[in-house]
Amino acid sequence: LIPVLSSLCQEVKIFRALILGELERGQSQFQALCFVTRLHRNEIIPSESMAKLRQKNPRTVRQAEEVRGLEHLSMDVAVNFSKGAQLSSHIHNVCAEAKEAIYTREEDVKFWLEKGVDGSMFEVLPQTSDLPDLQRCKLCADRWKPCICSYSLSIEWYPCMLKYCKSRDAGGKVSSYKCGIRSCQKGYTFDYYVPQKQLCLWDEET
Repeated sequence: LIPVLSSLCQEVKIFRALILGELERGQSQFQALCFVTRLHRNEIIPSESMAKLRQKNPRTVRQAEEVRGLEHLSMDVAVNFSKGAQLSSHIHNVCAEAKEAIYTREEDVKFWLEKGVDGSMFEVLPQTSDLPDLQRCKLCADRWKPCICSYSLSIEWYPCMLKYCKSRDAGGKVSSYKCGIRSCQKGYTFDYYVPQKQLCLWDEET
């Protein structure tokens, strides 16, 4: 499993996951997923701030200083890959292997529509209110029936905050300055519709 987090200036956050196929279950290749959500302010350090800070011992394997709570997201909208560049130019590269499996949330879509994004790239996915028999994939016995899939990933280390140090001048006045990066770990669980359980076999094991 390879989670990738991409922060963009258009207030868009992209997670990509590559899941290796299981030959004994008839899966000969990997499966790719993309989850696109709104990037909130102060959620990650701006790249220009990171460029000005030097990291000591850059090859060291580091542990996150702060573990943030698990976030559970219902991804109820599909994103059209061919039109996704209007939302973010990075979708074309990051999600190229997940053209039919790019998901977002209706609440994020509303935010982007207010920013002037073309709404034709979004398609609302079926929900339990539309299909009363729609189950979670781990409860569905038929591998060819549609269901609600759940996928979890964890970002083990990412720069979440700037650190500030204090200094005192000759006159005794105290001032603060940027002196480092605080790292965080965060987990996510995404729920989304799949047309058949065969596309969500890992959910049997959770």
